[in-house]
Amino acid sequence: MNTERMVRIIAGTFVLVSVLLGAPASPVFVSPWFLAFTLFVGFNLMQSGFSCFCPLEKVLARVGVPDVRTCRK
Repeated sequence: MNTERMVRIIAGTFVLVSVLLGAPASPVFVSPWFLAFTLFVGFNLMQSGFSCFCPLEKVLARVGVPDVRTCRK
């Protein structure tokens, strides 16, 4: 598994969990402030699409996850 796939899996998991914890209709609702985390993850995904810089990808590369370069500058 490479960094790009790991970023997608982790971001998707964070979004799902934060929506579950932040949506008032959810059975595991905690606080609407969890939706701010969803916004943060979405913003980071969007900016990485434009700039080819993803902080999570850098962390995963340091941990030893193989990197596959798909962005070209």
